Amino acid sequence: MPVPLYEAKAEFFRMLGHPVRIRVLELLQDGPKPVRELLAAIEVEPSSLSQQLAVLRRSGIVTATRTGSTVMYELAGGDVAELLAAARRILANLLSGRQGLLEELRETEASR
Repeated sequence: MPVPLYEAKAEFFRMLGHPVRIRVLELLQDGPKPVRELLAAIEVEPSSLSQQLAVLRRSGIVTATRTGSTVMYELAGGDVAELLAAARRILANLLSGRQGLLEELRETEASR
C-alpha cells in the first residue's frame, strides 16, 4: 500500500528537522562547498557532520562528488533554496507577530 502524501510530507519535514542539516542547506545555497568548508562554518564534530550529510544525501536533497580526496556537496535543485526562503519569510512573520503582541502587552501593563 503506498504511503499517503501527507505522511510523505511529514517524513520530509522530519528529515529537515535538525539544525546542522538546515545550516548545511543554507550554506549550500551559495553553491557547492567542500566538506572542510562546511565543517569550518558549522563547527561540529566531523562525525556529526558526516552523519547529517549522509541523511541529506540519502534523501536526495544534496549530491556529493569526489575529486581526489575532496568531497564537494551541492543542493540537488533550486527548490530547496526556495523552501528555505519561504521558511525565513514565515518565521519573520511569526516573530513580528509576537513582537506586536509583546508591545501590546507592555502598553497594557504600563497603563495600569
